Amino acid sequence: MFLAFLIINTVLLLAVILLLFFKSSEKENFWKEFQTASMQLTSALDQSSRANREEQNRSIERLTFEMKNSIDKMRETMEARFQNIQKENAEKLEQMRLTVDEKLHNTLETRLGESFKVVSERLEQVQKGLVEMQTLASGVGDLKRVLSNVKVKGVLGEYQLASILEQILTPAQYAQNVKTKKGSANIVEFAVKIPSKSDSMNDIWLPIDAKFPSEDYERLMSAYDLADVNAIEEHKKKLESKIKVFAKDIKDKYIDPPQTTDFAILFLPFEGLYAEVLRIPGLFEQVQRDYKITIAGPTTITAFLSSLQMGFRSLAVEKRTSEIWELLGAVRTEFSKFGVALSNAKNKLDLASKEIDNAGVRSRAIERQLKNVQTLPETKAKMILGDDLTTALD
Repeated sequence: MFLAFLIINTVLLLAVILLLFFKSSEKENFWKEFQTASMQLTSALDQSSRANREEQNRSIERLTFEMKNSIDKMRETMEARFQNIQKENAEKLEQMRLTVDEKLHNTLETRLGESFKVVSERLEQVQKGLVEMQTLASGVGDLKRVLSNVKVKGVLGEYQLASILEQILTPAQYAQNVKTKKGSANIVEFAVKIPSKSDSMNDIWLPIDAKFPSEDYERLMSAYDLADVNAIEEHKKKLESKIKVFAKDIKDKYIDPPQTTDFAILFLPFEGLYAEVLRIPGLFEQVQRDYKITIAGPTTITAFLSSLQMGFRSLAVEKRTSEIWELLGAVRTEFSKFGVALSNAKNKLDLASKEIDNAGVRSRAIERQLKNVQTLPETKAKMILGDDLTTALD
């Protein structure tokens, strides 16, 4: 179609160009002939185009038929292959299913057996734990009943304090149940013996008393657990009052300078209790200032007693300093005598050395005098001088 259109346009262009060169009468004839030729050409082109379209349609139909046949054959081939693949996949899937079922069955049996075994063991452990918890609960109940007894609570603090003292100090450096105040029958639980610098002076006692305000401390901890601010403040004040009562009691009963130090130690047997006391603003300083009492927990008193032990050792060395000085003086005196004796021995050695030198000079002079004397045979010399002289010379 495009080719026919191109041909017609080309012919029209040639006709227009030719008309430019003809005369008017010739143009009219030429134009008529051109129209006739154009109509014939158009008719021929239409026939050719129709023939081409028919041929194209036939070709398209033929190609379509062939393509349909090819697609049908390809579809049949693909269906056959797909059926084969589907069949093979089904067989493989069945094999895989059987294998997986078998392995899964074995694995499940193994795992379930192990799980049941673990569960049984855990249940046994839980049962044992429940029994232990029941035992522990009864023990806690017993402990609570024990701690509710004021006397037993005091014994608990004394026991812990005694354990710390035994670990750090020697038995000679502290005592238990000591009367530290003259004219008083009050007995302090423990007192550390502070040695004096002079042997003529008596040792000084440092009183240490253990206190355990368990009820106030437990109520304060319960208030913390409940996050009750008002209850916390209330129980802090009660604990503060109890500590002040303890400090005043220790001061009045056990501090008696110069029989004792001018201060004493209030021992709290648990670090948590000691920490709560320290958290009360100004309490530690007030007790020190007003009652001459130092509050200490297990860690604090351990460090304090360790520093005391170092002080005891320094004091022992200081007491022996005079003895050491006298010993050094005696050694110095003896050493000066040894120097004199050594000087005398040196003089005698010098004198002996000088005598030996003189004998050597005389010996060499005699040798020079005897150099020209003829030497006799040994046998003849023995005959003249005798055997004793020869042996002595040898």
